[in-house]
Amino acid sequence: MKPDDLRAMTIDQLDDAVLKLKKEQFNLRFQRATGQLENTSRVRQVRRDIARIKTIAAQKRPARPTAASGSPAGTARPETK
Repeated sequence: MKPDDLRAMTIDQLDDAVLKLKKEQFNLRFQRATGQLENTSRVRQVRRDIARIKTIAAQKRPARPTAASGSPAGTARPETK
């Protein structure tokens, strides 16, 4: 899938595409395990397509608000001398 085509899709369409590719990835894993997989490069292609779609979907989603102090409460490291 081309990134330009993915950017034209809505977030719901991207989520549907990820779900479809995850199902295909599941089937490819079973084909590989049983020795029926003929196109081994498809496994890599599907994995990268999933990552590509997730990246673009994350860019399209609104940014989550961050804490004003810069780090969540209770996670600051104690100072050492």
